[in-house]
Amino acid sequence: MMVSWTAVVGIALIELGMAITPGPNMVHLAARSIGQGVRAGLMALGGTAVGFVVYLVAATLGLAALFAAVPTAFLLVKIAGAVYLGYLAWQMLRPSGRSVFEPEEVTPIRPVRLFGAGLLTNLLNPKIAILYAAVLPQFIDASRPVWPQFLILGGVQIVVGVAVNGLVVLTAGRLAGFLRRRPNAMRVQRWASGGVLAGFAVKLAVEPHRAT
Repeated sequence: MMVSWTAVVGIALIELGMAITPGPNMVHLAARSIGQGVRAGLMALGGTAVGFVVYLVAATLGLAALFAAVPTAFLLVKIAGAVYLGYLAWQMLRPSGRSVFEPEEVTPIRPVRLFGAGLLTNLLNPKIAILYAAVLPQFIDASRPVWPQFLILGGVQIVVGVAVNGLVVLTAGRLAGFLRRRPNAMRVQRWASGGVLAGFAVKLAVEPHRAT
């Protein structure tokens, strides 16, 4: 097999953990679905999916090689990732923090702009940049052809990411209504999500890089 099952499962679990915690993609898709309807959320999700593909192509074309050649660049990205995830955690855990299912009002926009907004949001999403630039390369076995491993592991990430974000689009409206009627449940959801984000921030900051 071109990649180990350990690498496949590892990437799948990491992406699942990142996808279910609040970030730019989830906030944007939830806001569109709640404010403009499921169809609008699905259009934005299409842009998000294309953004994943763009990152995968960039990684396959040599992003990992850059970090292997310039270890300081990898360290800077890793630190930036930890700081960003810590910031997201604080946004959830602070006394005035908001749940991802309490999005602000959004102005309805046309389908093409919905797609473009989803694409842009994902391309500017530091969580995904860190995943492809700093996390995925750690699962690459240098003794095997590198680019097929990137394609396979990136494909796993895309499937998991689109599936989770698709569920957000389809359920955001109902879940938001459910949580709004239950303030304590909303508070638990916010604290649980923030706690997971904080855990990822600490893990990314202290875990050593496995050189490829």
